Amino acid sequence: MKISYNWLKQFIDTDKTPEQLSQILTGIGLEVEMMDKVQPVPGGLEGLVIGHVKESQDHPNSDHLHLTKVDVGTGTDLQIVCGAANVAAGQKVVVAVVGATVYPMEGDNFKINKSKIRGEVSEGMICAEDEIGLGHSHEGIMVLDAGAIPGTPAKAYFKLEDDYLYEIGLTPNRADAASHLGTARDIAAFIKTNINKPDISDFKVDNNDRKIEVVVENTEACPRYSSLTISGVEVKDSPKWLKEKLAVIGMRSINNIVDVTNYVLHGLGQPLHAFDADAVKGNKVIVKTCPEGTIFKTLDDVDRKLSADDLMICNADEPMCIAGVFGGASSGVKETTENVFLESAYFNSVWVRKTSKRHGLKTDASFRFERGTDPDITVFALKYAAMLIKEVAGGTISSDVSDIYPNPATPFEVNITYKNVDRLIGKHIPQEEIKSIITALDIHIVNETADGLSLKVPPYRVDVTREVDVIEEILRIYGYNNIEIPTQIRASLNNSIRPEKDDVQNTISDLLSANGFNEILSNSLTRSTYSTDLDHAVKILNPLSGDLDVMRQSMVFSGLEAIAYNQNRRNGDLKLYEFGKVYSLKEDKYIETQRFAIFLSGANQAEQWNQKPQPVSFYMLKAVVDGLIQRLRITDLTTEDATCSKIAYGLQYMRNSKQLVKFGAVAASALKKVDLDKEVFYADFNFDMVLNAVRKNRIVYQDVSKFPAVRRDLSMLVDKTVTFGQLKQIALKTEKKLLKDVNVFDVYEGDKLPAGKKSYALSFTLQDEEKTLTDKAIDSIMQKLIYNFGREAGAEVRK
Repeated sequence: MKISYNWLKQFIDTDKTPEQLSQILTGIGLEVEMMDKVQPVPGGLEGLVIGHVKESQDHPNSDHLHLTKVDVGTGTDLQIVCGAANVAAGQKVVVAVVGATVYPMEGDNFKINKSKIRGEVSEGMICAEDEIGLGHSHEGIMVLDAGAIPGTPAKAYFKLEDDYLYEIGLTPNRADAASHLGTARDIAAFIKTNINKPDISDFKVDNNDRKIEVVVENTEACPRYSSLTISGVEVKDSPKWLKEKLAVIGMRSINNIVDVTNYVLHGLGQPLHAFDADAVKGNKVIVKTCPEGTIFKTLDDVDRKLSADDLMICNADEPMCIAGVFGGASSGVKETTENVFLESAYFNSVWVRKTSKRHGLKTDASFRFERGTDPDITVFALKYAAMLIKEVAGGTISSDVSDIYPNPATPFEVNITYKNVDRLIGKHIPQEEIKSIITALDIHIVNETADGLSLKVPPYRVDVTREVDVIEEILRIYGYNNIEIPTQIRASLNNSIRPEKDDVQNTISDLLSANGFNEILSNSLTRSTYSTDLDHAVKILNPLSGDLDVMRQSMVFSGLEAIAYNQNRRNGDLKLYEFGKVYSLKEDKYIETQRFAIFLSGANQAEQWNQKPQPVSFYMLKAVVDGLIQRLRITDLTTEDATCSKIAYGLQYMRNSKQLVKFGAVAASALKKVDLDKEVFYADFNFDMVLNAVRKNRIVYQDVSKFPAVRRDLSMLVDKTVTFGQLKQIALKTEKKLLKDVNVFDVYEGDKLPAGKKSYALSFTLQDEEKTLTDKAIDSIMQKLIYNFGREAGAEVRK
C-alpha cells in the first residue's frame, strides 16, 4: 500500500519528520518497507532561481545568439549567452546557475558549468519550460510575471512541494488502515492528536431534476447502497493539485471525474463508482445477480461469462458493473458524459472475494471490499466526492442522497479485564493509559468496573472482535519497544540429546548435493487430477485456480513436474531431491506428514569423450537409498516388494512393521499425467520416521577387530516368490553374533532351471571379535544356514 506524507498531514496536525513518521508507522504495526522522496518535477528545480534580464544584445561572434546581463539577487550580475529568439531586457526569467543540474523533458539531465560560447563567458542558462521539466514548449525561454522577485528559488516561485512516499506492507487483517485516513487514525492514536476529516458541511442538494430509482434485491451481498446524481458536469483533465496527489502514489490521471473517485478511495478508503447517468436505461439501478452464463463486457473490453453468484449493478435492461470489482465498457464516464450517477456502497467481503478470484480481477476497489470496508462511511464519502466533482467539473447535485441500509451494522461487543491485559502483554500498563489508547482508537467504553471494561468496537475494525484482539491493539499503540525484556528467564532445561530436524536434513542434503543432486522446492498446492484417493484429499475451499485446488497427497508429482519442465528445455539428465509435506483427510481429521523424495532421470553423468553415458537405473537409486540409510545409521530394516500404485516395480524398507521408504521406477500412468515419456526412478522417505529412527540411535565407539573376516559362498535354488530379503533375514536370525554381512552376487532365471525356480548366489561374511575363526566353527555355521534355508524357504543348495 502506498501512502503520501503530505496527504497524511491533511488528516493530522503533526510536526514529525518523514523519517520519524516512518518509525512510528513501523512501530504500530504498519511496517514501512520503503520510503522515497518524491518531487513534482524531476530534480525539484533545485539550483534554479528567478532572474531579471537587465541587458540583452547580439552576440558579437554569432548571428543568432544573445549576450545578456542577468540579476539573480546575489548583488553581482551574471553574463549569460542565450540562444532564444524571445529573450529581451526587462524580462523576469528562470535561471539555472553554475552548479545546478537541469532535468529536461526529453534526454538526459546535465550540469550547468561556467563556459565560453563563441569566445564569450556564459555563467548559467536562461531556461525554457521543457528544459526544466515544467512543460513541453520549446518556443523560447519562459517569461514570468513582472512581479517575480530576482533571487527567489524557482521551487518556491512555482510552489513545488517535495513529498515522501511510504510503501507499507499491509497485512490482510488491517483493512481499516487501507487508506490515508486509516493510517492517520493509528498515528493520531500514538501521538495523541485529533483527526481532521474533510469538511462536508457545505454539501447541499441543488435540485431533484435527475432522480434515479435504486432497488437492492440481494441485501446479503449488498447491505448498504448510497447514491446520488450530478448533472451538467464537464469531463476534462484534472487540475494540477489532483494530478499531483495521485501521481505521488503511482496513479495515472484519467479524467477529473474518475480521478475524484480514486482520490476519495485512497483518501478515505471507500471505493466509489461513477456511471454515465444517461447510460442508466429505464432510469433505474438494480443491485442483483444475473443468470449463469450471462455475457458482460468489462472496461478492458473483455467479454466475461458471469456466474449466478456474481453481484451486479444493473439498469432496467442489462448489467453495468461487477459490484465492487470492475466497471462495464458501456456505462462508465466518457469524454461526452454530462450527467453522473455516483455510487458509494458497502458490499459483502466474501461475495466480492469470490467474484474477484473467479474472474481473475484485482482492483483497488476489490482489494478493500475483500478485506472489509467501513459500512458507516458510505454517505460521508459520497457527499465529499460530490463536492469535489462540483469543484473540478462543475455541475449541480440533482438528487437527494439515496441510502438503502435495511440492517445497519452493529458494533462488536467485547469485554476485557485488566488482569488479562497485563498477563498477555507481560507488563503492567496503568488503567488510565489503557482507557486513553482505547478511546484514541475510536473504541467506545460502555461500562467500567474495577476488573475491566465493556467495549463497543466500530464495524470498520473488522479484525477486532475478541478480547485478545483489543489487547493487541493496546500493545500496538503502547509500543512493542516499550515492553522490557525480563532479566530473569525461568525454564526447564532438558539435557537429553535429540537430533534436530535441520541437522538431519542438512546431513542428507550435504550427502546428496556432494553427489551431484539438486534440491527443488515445490508448491504444496496441486491439482486434484493427481489424487488417487480424492475422498481423502484436503481440498481448498476457495482455490486460486483449477490447478491448485487440493493439497498434495504425494511428493511424486512435484518432482515429475520439475523433470518435465527441465526435459522440455533440453535438460534431461536430472538428479533431484525435495523435502516437503503431504496432506490427507481421515475420519474428519487433517493429517500432515513430513516426506523426503529423490528423483533420477536421464543419464547418470554427462557425455564424455572416453565413455558413453549410462542411463540411470533402479540399482543406482537403490545405492543412493542404501547410502543414506547407512549414513544415518538406521538399522533393523526388512525388505519387501513395493506395493504403491505409483511405482511400477521396486522395493520398500520396513521398520517395526511401518514403511520407512519406498523406491523404484515410476509407473507409466503417473508419467502420463505430466506428459513424460522417459523413465523416472523415485524414492519416497517418511521423514518423520527417519527422525524417530535417528533419535534412537546411540553411537558407541568400537575397536577395529584384530582378527580376520572370512567369506563363504552358497548357490541355491529357490522358488521365484522367494526374495533376497527373506533369505537375508533367515541368515541373520540363524547366526546373530558372527555373521556380519549377507550379499547377493548373482541371480539366474532361465530354461535350464525347473519351472518356477530361480538361482541365488549369496556371500556370507563371518568374523569373531575375540579370536580367529576355525574351519570347524565356520562349517558348523554354514550347515545351520543350509538347514534353515531349506526348512524355511525351501531352498536347495547347488553343488
